[in-house]
Amino acid sequence: MVLQIEGHDFHYEMENLCRIFFPYEKIVTTKDLSLDASLLAYTGVFPQGNTVRLRARLRMDGQERTAEEAVPAAALRQEKECERRLAVLLFGLLQELCAYRPQWGILTGVRPIKLLRRLTEEMGRDAAASYFQNGLLVNGKKTEKSLETMRWEEEILASSRPDSFSLYLSIPFCPTRCAYCSFVSQSVVQAARLLPQYVARLCEEVAETGRLAASLGLRLESVYIGGGTPTTLSAEQLAQVMEAVRQNFDFSHCREFTVEAGRPDTINREKLEAILAHGGDRVSINPQTFNDEVLREIGRQHTAEQALEAFALARRTGVKNINMDLIVGLPKDTVESFRETMRQVLLLTPESVTVHTLSLKRSSRINQSGGRFDSSAAAADQMLDEADRSLSSAGYRPYYLYRQSRMVGNLENTGWSLPGKESAYNVFIMDETHTILACGAGAVTKAKEPGKDHLQRIFNFKFPYEYLSRFQEILDRKRQVKEFYEQFC
Repeated sequence: MVLQIEGHDFHYEMENLCRIFFPYEKIVTTKDLSLDASLLAYTGVFPQGNTVRLRARLRMDGQERTAEEAVPAAALRQEKECERRLAVLLFGLLQELCAYRPQWGILTGVRPIKLLRRLTEEMGRDAAASYFQNGLLVNGKKTEKSLETMRWEEEILASSRPDSFSLYLSIPFCPTRCAYCSFVSQSVVQAARLLPQYVARLCEEVAETGRLAASLGLRLESVYIGGGTPTTLSAEQLAQVMEAVRQNFDFSHCREFTVEAGRPDTINREKLEAILAHGGDRVSINPQTFNDEVLREIGRQHTAEQALEAFALARRTGVKNINMDLIVGLPKDTVESFRETMRQVLLLTPESVTVHTLSLKRSSRINQSGGRFDSSAAAADQMLDEADRSLSSAGYRPYYLYRQSRMVGNLENTGWSLPGKESAYNVFIMDETHTILACGAGAVTKAKEPGKDHLQRIFNFKFPYEYLSRFQEILDRKRQVKEFYEQFC
């Protein structure tokens, strides 16, 4: 697909809008109007005295449509208003020729609830909801879901202080790589020799990060060990990492310590006991589906029965707060099959359930092999509706929501929980509420200016072998956090 740009610099937003309708097409964005293609989108902005003319054009399947709007220049002085109106024009053409209306309208951002909250603060709840529907073309169902999610987030967000922070640890290893996965993770078979050294270095980084947090007087609110699959580590290695966290951070105000167990085939009693013994109080067990055929299709090496056994084992071991992850839109899944998955999940009564929509990242194995899914956008939408209805009826509440590019049906991911069982870390990271100090390969520290939206990102090396071979550079980079905070003290 060729995307032509004339008279403006809204490349990113126009490209993301096209990607909603053509998630698997390579999009070439250019200001060269001579570049032609059978699939072509064009957007242009032309100031004409006190008026600005906006123009959009779309060509596909031998058809071509054009839309224009003349807007008083004064109306475009508001930040991003020109970009929004141009997106509305292009969206109308895309919707018409593709015969498809995305439920989130022209909204392409990852954090719609954060946007809704800002709009609510500026104009009030009702006006913000109206702007979502009429200005951003989000449909009524998604607007109501966003309002409800924002409501349940508020108490958690209000508990964060200017000196608050959360801690993230990355364990970038998995038993195997799922077909849809794009994360930088290593299979244990390939990287087993790296594990002891990785754990040792991670504990060193944790210690250095703990000293840094203490020197800045920061207050720890939540800890999350993710990946990858952290329970790929042995019970002894898990204990080593968690003990390093306990020894190097003040837990006086920490409300949550999550370990993502993820793959049921990596869970045993020894690992669960190690998690509990070292302060872990929330575990995520992620079946994704209870359909064995779908599990085989996505490259999971466990069965639905193993997921049920892992959950039961966690309960017997004493884990009182369990999250379960599910995915809608998986290959070979159906609405009926997903309904059965939801039935089994609700029989277990986990404290929280995170419902993801499949996202087809460029680097995933399925996408690289050119695979397309039987599950249509309409089916994924029905699955998501089924999840929303059944979880709401069972007393769960949506407490955080985010979106990704190339999601089937351009839908969303939603975290649901029983009252009082919301994950503070999930809310903090999605809202970008406060600083996240991150350790491990692929981890990204996000230092946040107190009271402002300004963030500084500090990246660790992605691959475990880089993390190990250039470890001193990672420790050196961590000093940027102190320099960042010193600007505001």
